[in-house]
Amino acid sequence: MQENSKQNQTNTLTSSMSIHALTLPIVDHIVAHADALQVNVSKHETGATMIDAGIQASGGLEAGRLIAEVCMGGLGQVTLQNNTTFANWPLSVKVHAMSPVIACLGSQYAGWALSHEKFFSLGSGPARAIAQREDIFGEIGYQDTAKQTVLVLETDKIPPKEVIEKVARDTKLPAEHLTFILTPTRSLAGTVQITARVLEVALHKLHTVHFPLHQLVDGYGVAPIPAPSPDFLTGMGRTNDAILFGGFVHLYVKCKDEEAEALAKALPSSSSKDYGRPFAEVFKAVNMDFYQIDPLLFSPAKVAVTNLETGHSYFAGQFNEALLEQSFN
Repeated sequence: MQENSKQNQTNTLTSSMSIHALTLPIVDHIVAHADALQVNVSKHETGATMIDAGIQASGGLEAGRLIAEVCMGGLGQVTLQNNTTFANWPLSVKVHAMSPVIACLGSQYAGWALSHEKFFSLGSGPARAIAQREDIFGEIGYQDTAKQTVLVLETDKIPPKEVIEKVARDTKLPAEHLTFILTPTRSLAGTVQITARVLEVALHKLHTVHFPLHQLVDGYGVAPIPAPSPDFLTGMGRTNDAILFGGFVHLYVKCKDEEAEALAKALPSSSSKDYGRPFAEVFKAVNMDFYQIDPLLFSPAKVAVTNLETGHSYFAGQFNEALLEQSFN
C-alpha cells in the first residue's frame, strides 16, 4: 500500500511537467542555427518540418549533442568531454537528467515503431508522450500535451507521407505542427545521439529487471564516442559497443541495501549470455533480428548504485577495452 502511494505521488509530480515546454526551444535553436550545425531544414510534402542531420547534410557533433537533449525531452544535460579511460577514444558524452524516468523512458527511449512498405524506423522524443502508443506510459503515469511536437528517427531515408500521417493521427496534431529530426547512424550527429543513450539503456534495464522505478532518484552516464562508419551495420555496432563495453552509469536509489546490491549485479552488460563479442557479430548471428538478442545485453559496461537511505555504494561490471578497439577500429 505504501509503495502504491509513493508511485502515485511520483506520477502526480511528473504529470504536471511538460517536456514540450523544455524541448521546443531547443528545436527552434537547431532550426535557427542550421548552417552552423551542418543540418538541413525543409518542408515535407505533408507540411511537416524535416531536419536532416546526416542524410544529405553532414550533421556534426554539436548537432548530435542538441538532438540528444531533444530526445530527452529537454530534461537532460548532454555534454562532450575528454575522458582518459580509453587511450584511443578520449572524446566522451556525459548525460545527466533532472527527472531520469521521464527523460529516459518517457521521451528518449526509441519505443515507437513506425513503418510503411520498405520504410522502418523507431521514434524517440516528446511526441511519444502525446501519442501514448506504448505500455510504458501507463506504468510511469506520464502524458504530455502540446500544440506542436517533435520526433527523432534513426533513419537514412525521408519518411513517406503515410508515416507522417500516422504520427499526425496518433498525436491528433496537423502535419504542419510536426517536426521530424532524421539522424542516420553514419553521421556524427547520429553517432552522438545514440551513444548519449547510455543512461537510458541503464533505466531500460532497470525496468527489465523489475526494479521499482519510483525508487530511482537520480543518475548520470558516460560513454566514449566512436568514429561513424558509412556501413550501417558497422556504425550501429560501434554505437552499441560504446555503451556495452565502455559505458559507465551511476544510479542513486532509495531502497534496502540488499536491493541496491542486487541491482548493481544485475545491471552490467556482462550479465548477459550474449556478452563477449562486438554487437555487429551478435546481430548478424541472429539474422539481424533484435528480438532474438538477450535483452539483458543492452546495458552499460560498468555501474555504480548508491543507496541514499544508507550512504552505501555498490559496484559491478568492467570496461572491455579490447572488444571496444575491435569494434571501433
